[in-house]
Amino acid sequence: MPLTDHGRYAFSPIPARPDFDWPGKARLAVYLGMNLECFDFGSGLGAELAPGGPQPDVLNYAWRDYGNRVGVWRMLELFDRLGLPCTALVNSAMYDAAPGVVEAFRGRGDEIAGHGRSNSERQGSLDARGEAALIVDATQRLHREEGRRPKGWLGPWISQSRVTPDLLDEAGYDYLLDWCHDDQPVWMNTRAGRILSVPYPQELNDIPQIIGRKREAAEFADMILDSFDVMLAESARRPLVMGIALHPYIMGQPHRLKHLDRALRALTARSNDQVWFTTAGAINDHYRQLGL
Repeated sequence: MPLTDHGRYAFSPIPARPDFDWPGKARLAVYLGMNLECFDFGSGLGAELAPGGPQPDVLNYAWRDYGNRVGVWRMLELFDRLGLPCTALVNSAMYDAAPGVVEAFRGRGDEIAGHGRSNSERQGSLDARGEAALIVDATQRLHREEGRRPKGWLGPWISQSRVTPDLLDEAGYDYLLDWCHDDQPVWMNTRAGRILSVPYPQELNDIPQIIGRKREAAEFADMILDSFDVMLAESARRPLVMGIALHPYIMGQPHRLKHLDRALRALTARSNDQVWFTTAGAINDHYRQLGL
């Protein structure tokens, strides 16, 4: 019996693809994906530090809120010290829930990408009309606040329906980040044309590793460096994208920031002219210019 196919892209083994360079003839593009998220109090979804009790689940709500009140500022200071850019993946409700947070990333010149309205909901569980409305709501708020439309989208909870790429393309998005199927950008078919899938990690991602697999920050930091070493060596043969996905309520904790600091300092120290520290949006822009 044949497998059901999504129809979005064809199978393509990475060694068989055309070669290309990133800007400045770099071979490895590295970006930080900073998830800026907010949550309903007393209802909806949210990552858990510990198994939650009946709503209102004060323990887990307050733990997540710590990220916007404290953790994100520690992380911003670290990124400033190292001169690292970010792609800020923004819930549009952040402007009301945590004033000043998104503005701090804007002030650094970081990319602001769409990440739904809040992380208390999944877009993939909505019908097509409801999902389209969610995308429009979030996009319009980011456009109004930032003065430009976001180019990229990460679904809250990496949530997609069968028509999400179509809806994002029709809403004017250039790229999406939900599919962790490759280490290079991949064109995806939509009913009106195509949209670019930019690699976004689920391995180098603090939620799956620290919350899901119960690893801690020292091991997560080692994973970042091990991945960098392997991918930098491999990039001599083929260009690659290395993303690092971070959440302030996780990596902004003091005992974890120490290890993130260690990893990012070592990563920058090991870098050379073959490494491009960038944003997901800049990766999208460059790849589109290549015409591949």
